[in-house]
Amino acid sequence: MSKNVVVVFAHPLKDSLCAHLASLITARLDEACHSITFADLYERGFDPRLTANERKAYYADAYDRSAVALDAEDLVRTDILILVFPTWWFGLPAILKGWIDRLFVPGVAYDHAPDFGRMIPRLTRLKSCLAVTTLGSPWWIDWFVMFRPVRRILSRAIIGTCAPQARFSMLSLYNTEQLSAERLAAFERRLGRKLERLI
Repeated sequence: MSKNVVVVFAHPLKDSLCAHLASLITARLDEACHSITFADLYERGFDPRLTANERKAYYADAYDRSAVALDAEDLVRTDILILVFPTWWFGLPAILKGWIDRLFVPGVAYDHAPDFGRMIPRLTRLKSCLAVTTLGSPWWIDWFVMFRPVRRILSRAIIGTCAPQARFSMLSLYNTEQLSAERLAAFERRLGRKLERLI
């Protein structure tokens, strides 16, 4: 059965390692005949800044999502969300953080509870979210020094809140400044196996 898949790509360089991985992902999805929306945030010139009107509308009767309406429609009808990005300073690139700020909003990704308690999730169609990222640092710094901050934010604060039924997974390619062809090939195989399970 065909699924709606949104691939969000956040890297400024077309010849980057992230671009290579995004290309592999879209090729595999094409082979599986899924409906793919590929959002290259840099190429589109996506503005990551939350506008004054958007912020004012957070507690209004209706959230003003007019500036990101098409992206919001894509997100709501998504079965599988795939994020491809570099980890910089153990955080998300600003453009991807801004995409989340402007799309994971009331009326799209969640609703406010009447007493402003726990958010009410709206992304009920989303079944899986895969984050694919590259890091210059070795794995042990991310795991044992920083405690995997990007994974925790995405899995718990964002997907866990707005789509708690979705399975979240993350593949991180570490130490990329000293990346051998053999290690890249092994990661590509791992990515392929992950995609087979998703689609």
